[in-house]
Amino acid sequence: MSDKIEAIIKEVAAKHGIAVGRDDPILILQTINERLMQDSAAAQQETLDRFKEELESIAHRWGEDAKSKAERTLNAALAASKAAMMNGMQEGAKAAAESARREVDEAVGQLAGPIRDGRRIAVMNMIAGGMAVLAAALALLSTL
Repeated sequence: MSDKIEAIIKEVAAKHGIAVGRDDPILILQTINERLMQDSAAAQQETLDRFKEELESIAHRWGEDAKSKAERTLNAALAASKAAMMNGMQEGAKAAAESARREVDEAVGQLAGPIRDGRRIAVMNMIAGGMAVLAAALALLSTL
């Protein structure tokens, strides 16, 4: 501290050509002013530190809020996507079942004609067989 006072005394003497002593009221004011500036700087630093802590706290809360909102948005989008996928799968299954049903109906339709023809042929064969048995029975009766 005495080095500072010595430097001030030299500077005042060099600039203004006035000799100032250590007990001069100007130096007392300089010392008081320096002390007040130090106290003010310390108070300002303390205020800045509190402000910094507050800003960090707010930033942390904002980060947490943003994270929770992002999670809610993501969950809602996931649920909507899942519902859309389920609807798509159900529609796809319905379309596949309908297509399979059409294919089966078409195949049955193609087989219906030959089956009818087969039945008709079987009935004719039974009638012919019955006629053959009747003819054989008549032939047997005529020989007796």
